[in-house]
Amino acid sequence: MATSPGQLADGSLRTPFGTIRGVLFDIDDTLVDLEYAMTTALREVSEHLLPGLDQAGWDRFGRIFTHETTHYYDRYLAGELTFNDQRLLRGRAALGHFGVDLADGEEAHQWLSAYGRLQPSYVRAFEDVVPILDALDAAGIPYGAVSNNVHDYQRAKLDGAGLDRIKRLVGTDTVGVAKPEPAIYLEGVRLLGTLPADTLYVGDNRMLDAEGSTAAGLLGVWLNRVGEPRQGYAGHEVTSLNGLIA
Repeated sequence: MATSPGQLADGSLRTPFGTIRGVLFDIDDTLVDLEYAMTTALREVSEHLLPGLDQAGWDRFGRIFTHETTHYYDRYLAGELTFNDQRLLRGRAALGHFGVDLADGEEAHQWLSAYGRLQPSYVRAFEDVVPILDALDAAGIPYGAVSNNVHDYQRAKLDGAGLDRIKRLVGTDTVGVAKPEPAIYLEGVRLLGTLPADTLYVGDNRMLDAEGSTAAGLLGVWLNRVGEPRQGYAGHEVTSLNGLIA
């Protein structure tokens, strides 16, 4: 995608969802495959605690950590837990499902440290990310990222995944709120120098990304990579970032 067929003479870009002048992306499981990084690191640091666990068990273990314990992450966003606290609680919940008690003290510290060291090494960009960024660059469309994690942590994640070209980044500590509060999306819009109605926002979380950004006045798009049921969702949807440009 060296050039975009939707590029217009006035510097805007035609998409299936309207004419835009800027694009904002979620990061985790939108630009980078965080679920792969998490589940791969989890297995590596937990195999000694779960000897003999079959693949179905590891799949279940990963689902608990990545999808069924996100209330701990919500408590982190609310300021009730530290980042490491929520990570440890999620690990304990997943291990506890298989009858393993991750004890306080050195055992918990070693597990948490090992996971924190390994997980970033497995973070990688999805295959459709570089082509869409190339197309936006060719069309002269500014882009950035808005994330429900702190700026510096996500900056390191993007850089480690080879996405240092994404210069504009808003984290939860940038404006002191998290998605779906309008201010966090609007700070991204400000950094792009666009207007909300001219700015596409795309992410894998239907509520926080598509619906939240739409409520803030942006053109929200749900990136539904895994084919989740729409369940009454009436907004814009793509299954790949390749679907963003007409």
